[in-house]
Amino acid sequence: MIRHLFADPATPVYSASMIHILTQWFPRAAFALLLVLHGVAHAADDAAHPALDTPVGMAQDFDAQHGRWHTTVRRLVKPLQGSREWTEYDGTTIVHPMLGGRANIAELDASGPLGRIQGVSVRLFEPSARRWSIHFVNLASGILDDGITGGFAGGSHGVFYGRDTWDGRPIVVRFVIDVIDARTVHFEQAFSANGGADWEVNWIAVDKRL
Repeated sequence: MIRHLFADPATPVYSASMIHILTQWFPRAAFALLLVLHGVAHAADDAAHPALDTPVGMAQDFDAQHGRWHTTVRRLVKPLQGSREWTEYDGTTIVHPMLGGRANIAELDASGPLGRIQGVSVRLFEPSARRWSIHFVNLASGILDDGITGGFAGGSHGVFYGRDTWDGRPIVVRFVIDVIDARTVHFEQAFSANGGADWEVNWIAVDKRL
């Protein structure tokens, strides 16, 4: 998630077919490890800026999201600028479980009036900390984000937080996932520029199972 969702969608670095090859033929666990290793450099920063309180994570938290989904997205075009201009996308998400469900890779491919968003989310469960980490790469930028952490506490409501920058200033990112039922999942991302006192929602997505 985070700022790389807002990269220019018109200039993807990798094609959807390349991502399909990577996830289908390259060992998925190795692919996930490769992506997450790019985020190791942010570990020291995480220690310096502890995450906000979230539900604990459990190994089965993402089980209900495995499979193929029809995805609709609403995205705020200019976050944290007082804008009310939204744009919409329509496409698919495929969630590939790995390691008995303790990790998964989600492929997003959606298009709209402002272009196409192709991206990969890597979700990994950390048993010792009882939390999930989510790292996202938008293929338009090819940059892995700093990541967010949290969990569902074994239920249907997941909350994740992370720290990042936007237009050169520090922000807190909140990502909420609600499993409405077996066929519907709702996602919402928000930014805060004042440490979590105020939030602006900038990404709303709904997955419907195919």
